Amino acid sequence: MTDRKTVENEIYRLIEKYFELEEPGFVPGKTKVPLQKPPVTADEVKESVESLLSTWLVMGKKVKAFEDIFAGYIGVKHGTMLNSGSSANLVALSVLTNPRFSGRLSRGDEVITPAVTWATTVFPIHNVGLTPVLVDVDSDTFNVNVDAMEKAITDKTKALMPVHLLGNPSDMKRIMEIAEDNDLYVIEDSCEAHGAEIGGKKVGSMGDMGTFSFFMSHHITTIEGGMIMTDNEEMDELAKSIRVFGWIRDMKNKSEIAEKHKDIDPRFLFYNFGYNLRPTEIQGAFGIHQVKKIEGYIKIREENALYWNKTLSEFEDLVTTQKERAGTRHSWFSYPITVNPKAPFTRSDMMNFLESRLIETRPIQSGNITQQPGMSLIDHRVSGKLEGARAVHERSFFIGNHQSIGKSEREYVANTFVEFLEKARK
Repeated sequence: MTDRKTVENEIYRLIEKYFELEEPGFVPGKTKVPLQKPPVTADEVKESVESLLSTWLVMGKKVKAFEDIFAGYIGVKHGTMLNSGSSANLVALSVLTNPRFSGRLSRGDEVITPAVTWATTVFPIHNVGLTPVLVDVDSDTFNVNVDAMEKAITDKTKALMPVHLLGNPSDMKRIMEIAEDNDLYVIEDSCEAHGAEIGGKKVGSMGDMGTFSFFMSHHITTIEGGMIMTDNEEMDELAKSIRVFGWIRDMKNKSEIAEKHKDIDPRFLFYNFGYNLRPTEIQGAFGIHQVKKIEGYIKIREENALYWNKTLSEFEDLVTTQKERAGTRHSWFSYPITVNPKAPFTRSDMMNFLESRLIETRPIQSGNITQQPGMSLIDHRVSGKLEGARAVHERSFFIGNHQSIGKSEREYVANTFVEFLEKARK
């Protein structure tokens, strides 16, 4: 009679065998170069199966292990995992507006953030009763124009929310100086910038809180998933309570709270209000293995970007690419390209050509989000003319840059760039 352990071991063996099998090779012009390919290996699948077979699927020891490992990688004391990066932004902002927070913000207080970002940077600001203030970006980095951010500050401004867009770090030195001078909170939206650095420090470690996403298109993935990073214990405690209905279960001072409410079963004591945004053990199972591989994945992205930058350097009159700035580390979420204003072709022309050669493309995140129709439904303020944001919206796009793009794919992409641009130059 076969026992369960024998069957379990056979399952793991077959999973390893599956991932040892070679995938079909890349065929130029016939195989798609995708925007993303989740970096899933046998390690993550076996760990997930172990959770499934154990039947312990809700947030538990694997989520806690991933929180600790990722916090160590970023260089902060505390990590709170959520079911998505969007939820990480929502809970971080909910901490700032929570009645139990010692520095609570009030309804209508303003949060300054760049106009070029993803929707889930801006919408959660509105969701918690704060007012997003959209400011311009630098067209070369796509990140917030710090001068524009500083000019937008009013008596209502209470927080800054820079975004390290596409893995390119914002100027956190100046942003933190502005925040200190004006007594403002800083939330770093680092959802696309795993491993990016400024002066040797990881993004997400410099503000009051930093947020990350582990969606399948990101440097590492937990399928869906997100994390709040902070050195502030009060913020961390509130985040851990708010993510699970305001429960005390994951709070360090739960015994002290329970002592004050002896008439309530401490297993079901709700100290706050909140959401149900907890991750699963399967997400934690992915994370504890993924984080060990992140540096290798980033190295591949860096090599791809350098190769394509060298190729496109011959066409600087037609297109502009991003460069890694001195004192920073760009982690290359993707490979962005901007079509110059005087180029004899449009962004659509170049994107359509690449797509015809099976190289996937897409616009830069939400583009200039003030041009999105959903913004008409929320109270917000626009500061300045947003000329940089409009330029990115109209002339910039990106292609995939990830761990599955090898030498053959990289060269094919470069040759396709040259084919299009040489033809356009004639």
